[in-house]
Amino acid sequence: MRNFIVAPQGLTESDTLPQALPSEGFLWLSFSRREFEVLQHEVQSLLQSLCGVQLYELHTADLLNNQLPSHFDFTSDYDLVVFRRLARGKTETDISQPGELLYRANPTGGPPILRRIDTSPVAFVVLDRIVLSVHPADCAVRDSFAAKLLNTAPVAPGLSAHRLPTNPVDLMLRMLNTMVDGYLDLRRELTRQLDHWQSELLNPRTRFNNWSTLLDSRLTLHYLDEVCEDQRATIQDWLEALDTWQADDTFQTKDLEMLRVRSRDLLEHIERVVHHVDRLERSAETAVQMHFNLQSNRANDVMKTLTAVTAIFLPLNLITGYFGMNFETFDMLHGAHSVVWASLFMLLIACGLAWYFWRRHYFGGSQRER
Repeated sequence: MRNFIVAPQGLTESDTLPQALPSEGFLWLSFSRREFEVLQHEVQSLLQSLCGVQLYELHTADLLNNQLPSHFDFTSDYDLVVFRRLARGKTETDISQPGELLYRANPTGGPPILRRIDTSPVAFVVLDRIVLSVHPADCAVRDSFAAKLLNTAPVAPGLSAHRLPTNPVDLMLRMLNTMVDGYLDLRRELTRQLDHWQSELLNPRTRFNNWSTLLDSRLTLHYLDEVCEDQRATIQDWLEALDTWQADDTFQTKDLEMLRVRSRDLLEHIERVVHHVDRLERSAETAVQMHFNLQSNRANDVMKTLTAVTAIFLPLNLITGYFGMNFETFDMLHGAHSVVWASLFMLLIACGLAWYFWRRHYFGGSQRER
């Protein structure tokens, strides 16, 4: 559990639940999912005493659900945003959830290394002067974001609002943006892995046998596409709700416009992620299709070569069969140079057919390759 008072003068952290609202700024209450499950009654009492608000039972269940997809919901008292993060897992074993796998190339040249993509949901409850966030255990996003705010140097009063969140919604949008930007490292790793598969699939000198691994990678891309689509739908619903807000004592017109700008920027980042995942899926599908096309062309070349070799030996078999007939009187077999003339004739036929088939590109690659 980490609790913060976000004020224009800076960020203050506390290890205990606050008992009153600050004179300036707002409260950021962050819990791990297990901590919130244990302290949910204390949190409900705190929200009731500070804001006169209690979380609905269904929303409390959403905050505790580790498998919930990204979505947005609202009430007259608060807004609820659940957003599945995209983060690289810390371990390369202990894979328990399907669709959360990532294979990357082994730098030693061995089999691909199995990684995990952590898509655990992060939930936000946004009130007028309180933002409540529920994270997975040891959430690196929360810790890095809090460290960044704690290390913010004091500046002039007129500029501090541009460096620290000015309200709970601003803090939530900044954290969501941090989670989406964390996909850049995964995107680089996914692209490198796809390049590895493509080079193996299109290399005619290697025999590709890792079909199960490739299938898991394609399923991972499809799973990521679903996660990103849910994220995009969540932010679109949030933008529609934000457009209905009116300027009041809590949010001035300038603040609302800044929130809309941040929300649209976040949506644009998610759309870029969706576009990239879709491109990776199409590239993987194209690589597989090209692999089978190459295999088919290689089989056609082999059959064409075998057909040409068979056609060369067919007339030779006819000649040997003709001269092998058991007749008592066969003048062509008793000549002094019959063997020589027969051998030269067979060699001439074989060379002529071989030259013809070579000109027709029946040996080796296709005509376009030559």
